[in-house]
Amino acid sequence: QVQLVESGGGLVQAGGSLRLSCAASGRTFSSYAMGWFRQAPGKEREFVAAISWSGGSTYYADSVKGRFTISRDNAKNTVYLQMNSLKPEDTAVYYCAADYTLRVGATYDYWGQGTQVTVSS
Repeated sequence: QVQLVESGGGLVQAGGSLRLSCAASGRTFSSYAMGWFRQAPGKEREFVAAISWSGGSTYYADSVKGRFTISRDNAKNTVYLQMNSLKPEDTAVYYCAADYTLRVGATYDYWGQGTQVTVSS
């Protein structure tokens, strides 16, 4: 089992950047694929990015490709989401998730509590 805690959210102007972090507990972090998802008010949770256990494979939603970068540091049990060129439509609660299987659907086994990202125009 793994517990996840996100941080790094906040208020930023359009065009700005933020880096989200997700710290995981447990000794088996490096066994898990990790994903980032987001949910805006009144909308369903949607996939943002995912990374394999080794970091060798990454996937992105088309809406963030070229602007967001997912990475991980297995020595620190942490996964990151670097968000550049932020847009107001990126405003949402961002969640990290862990699963043994790398996937883009919101069916991960473990979830964090979320961190709010607000992009002002």
